[in-house]
Amino acid sequence: MKKGLVWLPELGMGRYPVPKNRPYDEGYFARYRKLADTQLGRELTAARIRLIGRHYGSGPVLDVGIGAGQFVEARPNTQGYDVNPAGVEWLQHRGLWADLYADRYPALAFWDSLEHIDRPDIAVGKAEKWVFVSVPLFETGDDIPRSKHFRPDEHIWYWTRNGLVNWFKEQGFALAEGNDVESQLGREGIGSYAFFRVK
Repeated sequence: MKKGLVWLPELGMGRYPVPKNRPYDEGYFARYRKLADTQLGRELTAARIRLIGRHYGSGPVLDVGIGAGQFVEARPNTQGYDVNPAGVEWLQHRGLWADLYADRYPALAFWDSLEHIDRPDIAVGKAEKWVFVSVPLFETGDDIPRSKHFRPDEHIWYWTRNGLVNWFKEQGFALAEGNDVESQLGREGIGSYAFFRVK
C-alpha cells in the first residue's frame, strides 16, 4: 500500500503514493506556458470560462494549481494559488496570489490539479459555494497504469466518473453539470464538472 496504486472499486477511486519530491519548478511552468499558447490551450481556457459562467457568472474565483497562469490571465476577477515556486512568483508579481488554506472562497477551480493534491478534501472544503474541476477519469483501476494520465511523480488520486461525483457528495457538494468538452477538443479521458455546496 505504501509503494503502489491502491484501487477501491466500490468507491470508484484510487490513490498512488507520490513521493514528496515533485517536479514543480521553472521548467514545469515553462512547459505548460508553451502548451497554453496553442489553439487547444486557448479553446480549453475558453471552455472553462464558459462552464463557470453558466453556473456562477463573473464572481471571484480562486484557481488552484494555475499551470502556466493562462486561466488567471484570461478570466477577470480571478486569483491563483500554487505550490510551484515559479507559479507563486508569477502570481505575486501580478498581485494575484491568494493562500487557499488561509481563507474560504466563494468559488474554486481545479483545472487538472485536484489529482495532484495530498488532501483534496481539505482543499475543496475551502469553497463556500462552487467547485469547478477538470480531471482524468477511468473505467477501472486496471486502466490506470496503461494511461497517459498515470503519473507516479505527480498524480496521487484517480477516479471514475461516479467515484468523483460520490466523493464530492461526501464533501458536501452536489453535481450541477458534467461534460466531456475537453475530450471533444482533443484531450484523452478528461471530464469537466461544476459542483455546488449543499451542506
